[in-house]
Amino acid sequence: MGNKKTFDRSAGILMPVSSIPSPYGIGTFGKEAYNFVDFVKACNHKYWQVLPLGPTTYGDSPYQSFSAFAGNPYFIDLDTLVEDGLLRKSELISRDWGDGHVPVNVSEEDALNNRYADNRDINLGNESYVSYEKLYKVRFEVLHIAFERFKEVIAKEKEENGTSQNKNENVDALPQYKSLERFCEDNSFWLNDYALFMSLKDYYKGVSWAEWDDDIRFRTDEGIQKYNKLLKDDIEFWIFLQYEFDKQWNKLKSYVNEKGIKIIGDIPIYMGYDSADVWANPEQFQLDDNLMPISVAGCPPDGFSADGQLWGNPLFNWKVMKEQDYNWWVDRIAYQTQIYDMLRIDHFRGFDAYYSIPYGDKTARNGEWKEGPGIDLFNVIKEKLGELPIIAEDLGFLTDSVRKLLKDTGFPGMKVLEFAFDSRDTESGYLPHLYPKNCVVYAGTHDNETILGWFDTISEEDAEYAKKYMRLSEAEGYHWGMMRTAWASVADTAIMQMQDILGLGKNARMNTPSTLSDKNWSWRCLPGVYNDTLADVLHQEMKLYGRI
Repeated sequence: MGNKKTFDRSAGILMPVSSIPSPYGIGTFGKEAYNFVDFVKACNHKYWQVLPLGPTTYGDSPYQSFSAFAGNPYFIDLDTLVEDGLLRKSELISRDWGDGHVPVNVSEEDALNNRYADNRDINLGNESYVSYEKLYKVRFEVLHIAFERFKEVIAKEKEENGTSQNKNENVDALPQYKSLERFCEDNSFWLNDYALFMSLKDYYKGVSWAEWDDDIRFRTDEGIQKYNKLLKDDIEFWIFLQYEFDKQWNKLKSYVNEKGIKIIGDIPIYMGYDSADVWANPEQFQLDDNLMPISVAGCPPDGFSADGQLWGNPLFNWKVMKEQDYNWWVDRIAYQTQIYDMLRIDHFRGFDAYYSIPYGDKTARNGEWKEGPGIDLFNVIKEKLGELPIIAEDLGFLTDSVRKLLKDTGFPGMKVLEFAFDSRDTESGYLPHLYPKNCVVYAGTHDNETILGWFDTISEEDAEYAKKYMRLSEAEGYHWGMMRTAWASVADTAIMQMQDILGLGKNARMNTPSTLSDKNWSWRCLPGVYNDTLADVLHQEMKLYGRI
């Protein structure tokens, strides 16, 4: 495929959208997101890396999504909907969004004056977290209110302007109903299936599609027609949410790019079984005649886990995908390159060989390695889409064939400093003096402890080795010394977690793999902690290490 250089010497910050401060329980595409972009620019950084933006399922993990294409409705900024006339401020601040605050009763006048927006009864302590249980109920209540008003706007526009559409019209100049029609046309290859799927999820009280009636589980023509008619208003609601997500994200992304910053997106390799993609495209996955998984994904036992990791995702039917010229993957990558500027593909080694675990097993012990599509998939993607700026998540145990695949693609791999000093894993090449230039270095990722949390958990022997190698000083803060080691390395790109830049401990860890915890995916940044003083420090570090 060639070795086209993906990155110049540069730096970035890993900051999930969900972690951005906001008054409504979770980060959004609102004002604070723009403030964060300004902070990244002031730091002299080139990249903002986010976690997957898809709608989350059980466990709230962005790596278990209802769709490979849809956006998470939680990220729609509610204040923007107020500005657009679809919500009233009082409808927002009278609700309990979590974070421990008590909702207040306010008049419409006070709400419009924003008098209470920044003075709630909040008891956050030193950390802030997303309360997904509260968010699920309250967020969709409010979005339904916005939808009802949106329908009124659309009806009025159609009455005033008619329904004709000029294909050559500037999208920004279109009335809203025409903009909506254009959005539906452009995204018809996934949007209709997704909106129907989510409507059916509500209709069937949230159960997996494996438990739906046969006419719709097997997607008969009669079943599709029946539920499209029965759930028409619900389908339009889910389309409205994607329309609003798309508008707000594109506006934010344009602002990011105008600042000279690029967004690194994250693509999970696998889909959850209970997703619109598996339901709508069962032939692409390893399912039996009853549409149940035959085998599922995971990782084998190793020195870190005696049972391995049982992820449970259905595996791809690579034979069928190859016969169809990998069209599902081409569509997925093409779409994601519109959403993001660069892509990090999770679990890259799964394209070389994937670990197949019999469906129904309780651990990953009985799995076996099977051959993946290898370079053939990436050759087809390159042929159809051209050279793409992709980062390969190549962490963990790597075989010679995985290393060859990475070299053949030319994609930069990843290096994680926290892995470099683990005495159980001494030959993986994570020490900085072993780095190639064509890689992206992290102190830790969303699946790791924060730097300070990591020092609290490792052995004394490993801690001493790390301190000696990186010349760490407790007075300065181990996190600064470790980040400086990454910035000073030859790696083309260095990306740090926001938690590490802020010097936070284990309570700010984003995720602990193979666990279900209300703390996973829930950490949020407190307002005001990323400021000009911190940006100036980072700016000087970038100058020092040539990452301008």
